Amino acid sequence: MTQRLNILAGVAMATLVIAGGAHAAEKYKQIGTIAVPGKPFAGFDISYVDQKTQRYLITDRSNGTVDMFDAKTDKYIGSIPGFVGAKETNGKPDFGISGPAGVLAYGDRAWAGDGDSTGKEIDLKTMKVIATVSTGGKQRFDEIAYDPKDHVLVGGNGDDDPPFAAFISTTQHKLIAKISFPHLTDGLEQPVYSPAAGLFYEAVPEIDKNPQHGGVAVMTPQGKLVKIMPVDNCNPHGLTLAPHGNLFLGCSAAGKHGMPPIFVVMNAKSGKVVATIEGAGGADEVWYSPKQHRFFAASAGLGGIFVIDARTNKLIQKISIQGGRTHSVAVSDYNRHVFVPETLEGGGCGCIAVFAPEK
Repeated sequence: MTQRLNILAGVAMATLVIAGGAHAAEKYKQIGTIAVPGKPFAGFDISYVDQKTQRYLITDRSNGTVDMFDAKTDKYIGSIPGFVGAKETNGKPDFGISGPAGVLAYGDRAWAGDGDSTGKEIDLKTMKVIATVSTGGKQRFDEIAYDPKDHVLVGGNGDDDPPFAAFISTTQHKLIAKISFPHLTDGLEQPVYSPAAGLFYEAVPEIDKNPQHGGVAVMTPQGKLVKIMPVDNCNPHGLTLAPHGNLFLGCSAAGKHGMPPIFVVMNAKSGKVVATIEGAGGADEVWYSPKQHRFFAASAGLGGIFVIDARTNKLIQKISIQGGRTHSVAVSDYNRHVFVPETLEGGGCGCIAVFAPEK
């Protein structure tokens, strides 16, 4: 992630009501917390819920682990060691330049991108790293997406110069392709795989040193760049699938460089912007819950979690984070719980805050 501040603090609720029916106005409230064992929970990156197994995973930079929880019961299961911990800058941990970074799971396997430019496969039964694949870069292997048909993992080495996308065979445990992006001047961010299209999409924040000009890279599982679909005044960091063959872009735009805070819905085939959601921005990781018909966007720039109705593309609510920032969110479709990691700094709990719809 290009966001360098992983400081979360005590969570409070502040809501923005959008006119509409009762379902559209449904709000989320905090229902509890989950403790994170080990060193004080001061740095983290991406989180993920596997809907089939209901395992919630988060990359824990404070402890150099991937932490696993039961998303049904909101209970801690255990931590997988073997990842790069926080590097130090001026004698203090710098959680913005360390690993682990991206994470995802399917069945009893998980993968995580790490700070030593590797992808690591995890056996979730034994809680051990069982394979390590180098991307050949010098910086961290960041956020990742998975194609279960071709058994290919894709992620970005966005901090390398030039940045590149790495393609890993999860069956052969080797790097099978790389796409270099010399014109991308603010790295690569959240990718997603579309089963319907058979393609990977990845957020491109900035092209040719113009923060107002970004896009979405479209790539085949074999490692071919199809095209970059441009989008202006968005600076996309988050990216997820949306209904009707669309993509939801979590724009980082939040007032900087003349870009107002917005989110964008883009047609995945044509690249045409089909909706603009105003008054919400500063995003990093985003999530789509088809069961709830909701997008959830973690906003480091505006300090909260934005909840958007995926059917109307209207903003429903902002869950505010007092005294800090958040950039990670994952959601269970089983119980509709929303998981938001929170550090100790600024008065936070150093835990996972859990939200659910009000009854």
